[in-house]
Amino acid sequence: MNAYLAASAYIDWRHPLILGKAAELAGAGKTDEVVAKRCFEFVRDDVQHSWDYRKNPVTCKASDVLRHGTGYCYAKSHLLAALLRANAIPAGLCYQRLAVENEGPPFCLHGLNAVYLKNHGWYRIDARGNKPGIAAAFCPPAEALAFKALAKSERDFPEIWAEPLPLVVTALTSHHTVEQVAEHLPDIEVLSAVAGH
Repeated sequence: MNAYLAASAYIDWRHPLILGKAAELAGAGKTDEVVAKRCFEFVRDDVQHSWDYRKNPVTCKASDVLRHGTGYCYAKSHLLAALLRANAIPAGLCYQRLAVENEGPPFCLHGLNAVYLKNHGWYRIDARGNKPGIAAAFCPPAEALAFKALAKSERDFPEIWAEPLPLVVTALTSHHTVEQVAEHLPDIEVLSAVAGH
C-alpha cells in the first residue's frame, strides 16, 4: 500500500499548497470516507476541467492543478490522489479508453481515481467535473463514474496505478495550450485476442 501513499513528481502531496488544502478539506472529518468525499467534491466541483472551460495553462503536477484551478481529467486525478494521500488515504490512478465522440475512432484515455476505503476496499471515483449528461458522485460501494465504456474498442482498464502513465505525462507536458492537448490526446491501442491462441 506504500506506493499509493507516496509523494512523487506529479503527485506532489508534500507541497505546502497541497498540505494546506488537504488539511482544510479534512477539517474535523472523523472517517476516511468523509474526508475522501470532501476531497473528491472539491476537485470535481471547484477545479475547472481544462477543455470544458477552454482554460489554460495546461497542468499536470498536482500542486499546479491546485494553484491554477484547472486541469484535464488526468491532471485532476493527480490532484485528487495528492489530496487523499496527504490525508493518509491510499489513492491510485485508473484509466478508461473512450471514443472522443459518440463512437470511435478516434479514441483517447480518460483519467480517474481509485481510493482505498477501510469499509469498502478499492473504490473508483471520477472527479473530471459534472455537466449536462455527466453526473459522477461519491456513493460507496456503488460506482457513479462520468462515463461507461460501451462502444466497440472502448475499455474500462482494471489496473490501479500508483503513478501516471508516461504517455499521459507526455501529453500534458509537451503541449502548451488546451487546444494542443485536445489534438494529441493520449490513447492505448487495444489488441484483440486471436481465437485459439
